[in-house]
Amino acid sequence: MTKRVLIVDDCVNAADQLRAIVDGLPGFEVVGHAQNGAEGLKLFARLRPDVVCMDIVMPMMDGLQTARAILQHQPRVSVYMISSIADVPAKLSQAIELGARDVISKPFNREEIHAMLLA
Repeated sequence: MTKRVLIVDDCVNAADQLRAIVDGLPGFEVVGHAQNGAEGLKLFARLRPDVVCMDIVMPMMDGLQTARAILQHQPRVSVYMISSIADVPAKLSQAIELGARDVISKPFNREEIHAMLLA
């Protein structure tokens, strides 16, 4: 069974890089990309992905707010937060407390992402 992945990141280049990594992993397919949390919630409701890879810092609605909304309604969804070095460690801890499975660090490492998604 193929796992459907939604990417939510305001940086198109980062989203494209992550898409290439995820699409290269057998059993996973990227089904959509949103550029902010509000758009991510709409796509989540429409596409019903199994996995969400979401940036923490985004305009309009950040990743923490979006993860909270998704996990309150669909706690079985695997949410992975995307973090850059500039993200505050407290936000990373908060993401895990909300129910995020793990944190994907920028710049992306193909092997680490594959291992994380397959765990």
